[in-house]
Amino acid sequence: MTASLLASAPASARAPADTLPTVTWSELPPQARETHQRIVSGGPFPYAKDGTVFFNRERLLPAQPRGWYREYTVPTPGAPHRGARRIVCGGTVPTAPQACYYTADHYASFARIVQAP
Repeated sequence: MTASLLASAPASARAPADTLPTVTWSELPPQARETHQRIVSGGPFPYAKDGTVFFNRERLLPAQPRGWYREYTVPTPGAPHRGARRIVCGGTVPTAPQACYYTADHYASFARIVQAP
């Protein structure tokens, strides 16, 4: 699923956590690719909330222990605030995530990022 399709996917199109759509790293918006590079480099991050624990309250991502997921802001050009775009990564080492997911709609839907460099 391309990033543009993900942004417009209706809530009814949400897939179970084990069958989430995918988006390739190259299909992500440039700001998301930059955020992903910051994640694996350990920062710096432009927002205080970046790197904080993501609780998966929506239960759209695979179930994991508390603290496994962390969230990062993907800047939205022209937005006067953090916007709705995020990357959520999971794993025991934040700079070596086992899985990362992109959301363009503030956690209403996710796509697993595949083929990351």
